[in-house]
Amino acid sequence: MNFQTIHLLVLSALACDAYKILLVFPFPSKSHAILGEGYVRNLLKAGHELTYITPYPKDPAPNLRIIHIPQHVFEEKIDSTFTIEKLMDYSFTVMEMLNIFKSFIDTANDTVSNTEVQQLMLDPQTHFDVVIAEWMVTEIFSGFSEIFNCPLIWASSMEPHSVILRLIDEIPHPAYSSNMLGIFEPPYNFVQRAINTSLEIALKVIKWFISLIEERIYKEGFAAAFKAKGLVQPSLEELRYSVALVLGNSHVSSGAPLKLPQNYKAIGGYHIAEQSKPLPKEFKNILDNSKHGVIYFSLGSVVSSKSMPAAIKNGLFEMFRSLKYTVIWKFEDEFQNVPDNVHIVKWAPQQSILAHPNCILFITHGGLLSTTETLHYGVPIIGIPLFGDQTMNIKKAVYKGIGLEVKLNFDTPKNLKAAINEVLSNQKYRDRVKELSMIYHDRPVSPGAELVHWVEHVVKTKGALHLRSQALHVPLYQKLLLDLIFVSLLLFLGFVFFVKFMVTRCLKKKTDIRKKTL
Repeated sequence: MNFQTIHLLVLSALACDAYKILLVFPFPSKSHAILGEGYVRNLLKAGHELTYITPYPKDPAPNLRIIHIPQHVFEEKIDSTFTIEKLMDYSFTVMEMLNIFKSFIDTANDTVSNTEVQQLMLDPQTHFDVVIAEWMVTEIFSGFSEIFNCPLIWASSMEPHSVILRLIDEIPHPAYSSNMLGIFEPPYNFVQRAINTSLEIALKVIKWFISLIEERIYKEGFAAAFKAKGLVQPSLEELRYSVALVLGNSHVSSGAPLKLPQNYKAIGGYHIAEQSKPLPKEFKNILDNSKHGVIYFSLGSVVSSKSMPAAIKNGLFEMFRSLKYTVIWKFEDEFQNVPDNVHIVKWAPQQSILAHPNCILFITHGGLLSTTETLHYGVPIIGIPLFGDQTMNIKKAVYKGIGLEVKLNFDTPKNLKAAINEVLSNQKYRDRVKELSMIYHDRPVSPGAELVHWVEHVVKTKGALHLRSQALHVPLYQKLLLDLIFVSLLLFLGFVFFVKFMVTRCLKKKTDIRKKTL
């Protein structure tokens, strides 16, 4: 058998097992885009054909169709709301926070109403074997799976929490589980349990208000496609719980050992390539030539570091100047009189830096990608959380013993220096992160391979119905056994009244007999 024949047979085998997959990752955040790119890379590598909805243009590739969704309004809202000044003094109004929630709904609206997306849904020749959509507050994208008559997989960017788990099972108990705001780390005291439960109720109320807007957007966005295909459009409430699987960007090494339903699969770390890219020459020179090691400092991509007050920036420069270590600081601006041991860069190959043996500390905002990469490469951290799940991620890191937390305020330079000295002089942090890194890596397969497996499994089993929890179909009063308690109480009361009646009757008979004898 010659080489061409073997080549054709291999291609034919791949073609038979190749699935058509719709990926919906429209939220305009670079960290979320990295998660979307992880799906693209792993699924293309497995030979599947992808249509990828994204706010970031991408070079064309075989088996990859890009649908570009511009999201400038969302980016402007984020930039105006999450400034360093507001994050420092917590000066968010309730309306601003609700507007952020609404921005996720608006992004979903812009996505489903986009001309190219509408054409995709209206095209009678287009079909998909599975839809994978990023879950971010809303379930509007569940309409895609109904239009294309295929299973839906939610991609969750956070640790498992009540708002996503309720779609496939039931909410984790607030007495010992963190919510998506992650203010406390269990075990909780009485006050913390009360606050945690109140937050769960508040999130449910907010979600109820959002659902009213969601239903309208869903009906308007998908109406034409349902009509063109001759289908009756179900309500969003009917579709909300039809998801086959949730793929979570989480792992027990970085999170909590929660009890999870069978159709939640933790694939944290799938966005990290199995082989780190080589460092660009300028970064390689810095890391190779540092005598005492390199501290990498990045506050992520959502909040602009250049809006940091001058007093804090200058204080950080002077603090870094006093250290013997080399510092790489990812910053969006340029400075004069930068200390010799500090390198300001507008972009940094984060994974490649963390992979270098001379990187000894990571100062981070605490995004889940960053904390996952910390464990992947075994580098201790100092967290300066800014908003969202970052507080929860850093609290978990501190609780697990791999780093420290420093608040962002005018004392940050002083407190950060103390934290740096503590982490780098105390071997326990490096030992602990190496231990958790071993746990992180000790899996039957890589997270990317597991991602591919479960996506293919959902397609092969036509929605993985065998994994779905029966808890979805059990009303709350039955989960709390209220009906059994009520019936048991009635039976008990009935028994008490019966005993009382019999005792009273017996006593009455005895009394009557005595009267007759007298």
